[in-house]
Amino acid sequence: MKRASRLAAAAAVLTLAACSRSAPEPRIGHEERKALAAQASTTLGVLPEKMPGADSDSPQLVALGRSLWFERKLSVTGTQSCNDCHRLDGEHPTGADGEATSDGAKGTKGPRNSPSVKNAGYHVAQFWDGRAKTLEEQAEGPILNPIEMAMPDAAAVEAALRGAASYGEPFAAAFPGEAEPITLKNTARALAAFERTLKTRDRLDDFLRGDLDALSNREAAGLKLFLATGCTTCHNSPTIGANQFQVLGLVRPWDTDDEGRFAVTGNEEDRRKFKVPSLRNAVATGPYFHDGSVDRLETAVKKMAWHQLGKELTDDEIASIVAFLGALADRSGPVLPPTAPTKETAR
Repeated sequence: MKRASRLAAAAAVLTLAACSRSAPEPRIGHEERKALAAQASTTLGVLPEKMPGADSDSPQLVALGRSLWFERKLSVTGTQSCNDCHRLDGEHPTGADGEATSDGAKGTKGPRNSPSVKNAGYHVAQFWDGRAKTLEEQAEGPILNPIEMAMPDAAAVEAALRGAASYGEPFAAAFPGEAEPITLKNTARALAAFERTLKTRDRLDDFLRGDLDALSNREAAGLKLFLATGCTTCHNSPTIGANQFQVLGLVRPWDTDDEGRFAVTGNEEDRRKFKVPSLRNAVATGPYFHDGSVDRLETAVKKMAWHQLGKELTDDEIASIVAFLGALADRSGPVLPPTAPTKETAR
């Protein structure tokens, strides 16, 4: 599945390249770029350097969270870590796994796509349905979820970590003064602190900071079209999304049995509402949507314009917007485990 997703992504890039060759290269001059940057700064904006709460995270807490991110003892079978569904190492450190939906510790696939964990600390809430308000609350969810990491309860998590000699000192350093620092709550706090370091870095921010040549002509034209088409109705703020919930199929119906946020709140107005995904690094984090049903970014753009805005974009318009989204590709590198995995734990 992962290989198939990557092949689909490669095919999408080739398709975009072909479209770019067939359409005349736009010319976006200095003054137009300056005005475009000012408009985009107002509607979108640069990602803040730190996520909310990061100033309270000690280096010891972040280091512990990094270790726990790769720890398979957090799953009932000892085969699943946070990193298995939200890859930060390897060739594709996108914070996602390239699957439509992910395998849990017992081999059962979850019902929803695993979104990228990068920039999650900037989001309005966590999960597609927003059922977790904080990163700390979110971090506990997969560990105890019967389909995901499937640990039966907090006591089982704590016993597994206390049985590993390597965690005594790091937990004590991260939570000084606590009689028993190894708890599920503290595990979630450490994971959340680590997640608050996972910020994407891309050329759009360079452009908005004043490097008017950071975007190519086609990318700048795509940004202009992105703003004019109405995409920023949902995809706005520095995260370019992830700051609101929206009905999927707002203008034209979308076929899904997933009730989205309604299952959390019970409010009729939340039926089939989902957290709007961030478009930062979207070029690398397919498949798309809550069910991972769309492989190609071009298809996702086309569907969103039709179902959310009631607009039918031309192939050239889609290619232009996708070109702009390419400027949102994350340039930060992989995050490696504190120690290399053994042959027994490597997958």
